[in-house]
Amino acid sequence: MKGQNEKTVSPVPAATVILLREHAGEVQVYLLRRSKKSGFMAGNYVFPGGTVDEQDRKPQIWLNRVDLDSAEISLRLGGNLSTAEALAYSVAGIRETLEEAGVFLAFRNNQQEEDLERVCLTRLAADLPADWFTKIAVSEQWTLKLSGLFRWSHWVTPELMKRRFDTRFFIAAMPPEQICRPDSRETTHGIWVSPGKALAGNLSGEIPLSPPGVVTLQEILPYKSMAQLQEEAANRRWGAALIPRLVLQDKEAVIVEPWDPMYGQEKIALNTNDLARVVLPAGQPFSRMWLDNGLWKPIRIQTV
Repeated sequence: MKGQNEKTVSPVPAATVILLREHAGEVQVYLLRRSKKSGFMAGNYVFPGGTVDEQDRKPQIWLNRVDLDSAEISLRLGGNLSTAEALAYSVAGIRETLEEAGVFLAFRNNQQEEDLERVCLTRLAADLPADWFTKIAVSEQWTLKLSGLFRWSHWVTPELMKRRFDTRFFIAAMPPEQICRPDSRETTHGIWVSPGKALAGNLSGEIPLSPPGVVTLQEILPYKSMAQLQEEAANRRWGAALIPRLVLQDKEAVIVEPWDPMYGQEKIALNTNDLARVVLPAGQPFSRMWLDNGLWKPIRIQTV
């Protein structure tokens, strides 16, 4: 995190895919633990994702390698994004899901089980060229399954963070014939877990989550089936970006979410006395998170 007077860093475009499945009578999400050497959210459990790179921004290639045409991309994944931008974010999300989780949201004619296995093994090779994903999609004629992506949310990292991202969060159903596997470089461990258990694990320190991860799992918590989630997501739009505020006060760090009653104030004054006492149980609604020894914990609002 940065000091209050340091220069604000411009956010970098990024995409995240929330992989979901129904298992043992509950909805589960796939979370990956970031390497402790990572420069952002080191050691935290996150959804697969990463920055939109130059190779993702080649509509002349990708419009021929996706299962939606321009009008369908705009309708399903656009909104406040141009068709080209919606395509780039979507391609980035699918690429990062393959790179980090070993799940390929794509298909091709006469596809065999070993085809997916080969691509998933390729992503583990050392020193892959920047265009490896583009080349394999084109040369092997893979079609990216944009029809399997749904809009969920749009987050921008708080201004005082040293690294900032402008991230589109998609949801997608886990392909039943595939298996999630971390890459053992950027991501070191992966788990399928219900939102409720993940939120409880965050409080205990067993499953440390990123701040947008805590909010997203809280949002998913009420849904009891993939059908319910997809019905909700089909009607969601990107809307205005959610840009939390990071408040540093009395050696404490608190994130204030856009729906907090004090969010719009020019200066937010916090009561930081005994914040451990106002930590909320997992699953309770919240609008603030406190950084407690590396764990972002939802807290109740205290009056100053």
